[in-house]
Amino acid sequence: MKIGFIGLGTMGAFMAASLQKSQYKLVVNDVRRDAAKPHLENGAEWADTPKSVAEQCDIVFTSLPGPPEVEKVVFGTDGLLAGAHENMAYFDLSTNSQALVRRFSAALAEKKAFACDAPVSGGPKGAETGKLAIWVGGDKAVFDKHKKVLDAIGDQAAYIGPIGSATVAKLVHNMAGYAIQTALAEVFTMGTKAGMDPLVLWKAVRQGAQGRRRTFDGLPRQFLADTYTPPDFALKLAHKDVSLAVGLGRELGVPMRLCNLVLEEMNEARNRGWENLDSRSPMKLQVERAGVTIKCDPAALEEVLSSDKAK
Repeated sequence: MKIGFIGLGTMGAFMAASLQKSQYKLVVNDVRRDAAKPHLENGAEWADTPKSVAEQCDIVFTSLPGPPEVEKVVFGTDGLLAGAHENMAYFDLSTNSQALVRRFSAALAEKKAFACDAPVSGGPKGAETGKLAIWVGGDKAVFDKHKKVLDAIGDQAAYIGPIGSATVAKLVHNMAGYAIQTALAEVFTMGTKAGMDPLVLWKAVRQGAQGRRRTFDGLPRQFLADTYTPPDFALKLAHKDVSLAVGLGRELGVPMRLCNLVLEEMNEARNRGWENLDSRSPMKLQVERAGVTIKCDPAALEEVLSSDKAK
């Protein structure tokens, strides 16, 4: 069995490497051939086009920045659709739009091939270590048939419903995270302006009812240390996720006041030229508006986290 993998960026490169570690034979493609170098050195084959990948493989994965790239890879000249064949299974690992997912599923079905939306959650570290959630929407029989392959990529592969379901789950998950991020920026700047040292404040609240759920433990790496590069997840990619989420809300007629505010915060941050900084960088806007300084010693932050691990 050959597995195709298209999109060897930060996430895709790690996931493709995980498949190779599990001894699967890969056929790879990316807009930059250089990105495939480590995979080719480990025995993968190069394909010049997505069409060629599809023609050779029983399963194809894509890990791409967003809907425009997925649409081009699937429907473009020499795209996946042109090379699709009967019983081929396609798993899109990207954060996508529900409308596009349903469209490529219907198009592939006409060729008797199967499509699943399979967005992942866990970030680059999770992709590297295999600690990834993979939410899968589509035909459950296809999921069951290829579960072993999915398990080579992430430790939490789960079937959650028909095509498009996984995309909704990913948008809900990511939108919730960025909405919480916006609220945390507000309350921490308020606390700092009220006279508290942000490190002391963080140490205190993380032991409260919400804190014990580790709501606040995403703060040290970027916000409290005031360090947003290199990004764990770039703002431009987070902006795409939030745009998709509020767009789905508009399609469904769902009021999403806070979520649209999150999008506006991201728009302002991008207008500042921060799109390649970490996705938490819009929190800097609230610090600026509040007129406070939040910059904790990274070593002191790590000491707090390490003390928990030692208990």
